Amino acid sequence: MKGINKRKTVIVLSVSICFIGMFMMTAFFIKEYNRSVFKNMSAFCGLMIEEEPEAEQLVMSSLKKYKNLSGHTIENSSFLATYGYGSSEFGKRDLSGFVFISAAVFLMTVCGFLFALWYVNKYSIIRIAELTDYLEKVNIAGENVVLKGKSNVGCGDVELQGKINAGSCSMVLQDKEDEFSMLRDEMYKTITSLYQTNEAAIAAKAGYAENLANIAHQLKTPITAAFLSIQLMEKTVESIYVNRIKRQLGRLNRLEEALLTLSKIDAGVLKLDCEAVDIYTLLNLAAENLSEMMNENKVSVDIPYKDGVEFYGDMEWSMEAIINIMKNCMENTPVNGKLHCEYSSNPIYAEILIWDEGPGFEPSELPKLFERFYRGSMAAKEGIGIGLSLAKSIIELQNGTISAYNLPQGGACFEIKIYSH
Repeated sequence: MKGINKRKTVIVLSVSICFIGMFMMTAFFIKEYNRSVFKNMSAFCGLMIEEEPEAEQLVMSSLKKYKNLSGHTIENSSFLATYGYGSSEFGKRDLSGFVFISAAVFLMTVCGFLFALWYVNKYSIIRIAELTDYLEKVNIAGENVVLKGKSNVGCGDVELQGKINAGSCSMVLQDKEDEFSMLRDEMYKTITSLYQTNEAAIAAKAGYAENLANIAHQLKTPITAAFLSIQLMEKTVESIYVNRIKRQLGRLNRLEEALLTLSKIDAGVLKLDCEAVDIYTLLNLAAENLSEMMNENKVSVDIPYKDGVEFYGDMEWSMEAIINIMKNCMENTPVNGKLHCEYSSNPIYAEILIWDEGPGFEPSELPKLFERFYRGSMAAKEGIGIGLSLAKSIIELQNGTISAYNLPQGGACFEIKIYSH
């Protein structure tokens, strides 16, 4: 209240100065007009009496009659005009003092008005700057934001208290009752709502990750028991159905492992190393893990040798991501086809390209390619639609990006960029 009272005082004072100045100027004009009329009338009467001393009584009598004349009669009088006289020939006097005082009063009025206008504009700029600075610090501080003030959120009143701590920067948005109070209150409501939504989303994500982990753990026991049973059956029974069940159990086992990994990523507990990763070694290790499947599908891989091309990340988890990408390319490569790899680095990022000689992606499938459990029209029958999503999550955890597109000459290409900073 102290701030708004001060502003009101300054504005009222400035406006009062303007009105006082206008009143003084009007009063001064009237006073000067009356003085001018009196001086001119006095000079005229003095000349008449000087010329005809006997006419003094007549002049005084005429003045008394003049005082009793109505304004309408005086306004319509044109007696002197019949003798060729005009209004510009009367009222001659030194107006320098009158002009000076009038200019001073006018200048005072204008200054008061301009000061009031400047003060209001300056205050508005300062308040807008305060609110803008507050929002910037909210964006920088993230979760360290606490508000101070009262705001109506939902059905009740919420008391919000605290400050923004961004490094060594601390700021509290103080309460000020002015025309910006409504804007400030709306900011409180919006920021509070955003943080409540964010907290709810974090809680939901944590619950989702926990559910994934629980499902994965629940799957592990029956899968292990089923594997043991299949191993016993293989020793006593020879049947194609045993192999089919074994393949499906393998698929379930991969799903269980993928769910566990995803739950760790979602919960933010997947720990990654940060060390130099040689890209040539990374690609070769990933290809070796797929060598048996590549031989079965009669697909080869071309990895050119380049020395010293590396990035900082986790070798094991990066290899897991590359394996999933190579596996996707292999499944879409025709018999006797080849996978191609290319890689390079610069001060900003390391880049890895992996492409195949297959038909490429359907354009409608590209936006959904990295979604969990999405399986495209060309996906392998035993796939579970989680490999590319897992690869994307691992790469992003290492400050990287992955994208996919079709090459002009045909084939699908995956582009990976791991940024240095």
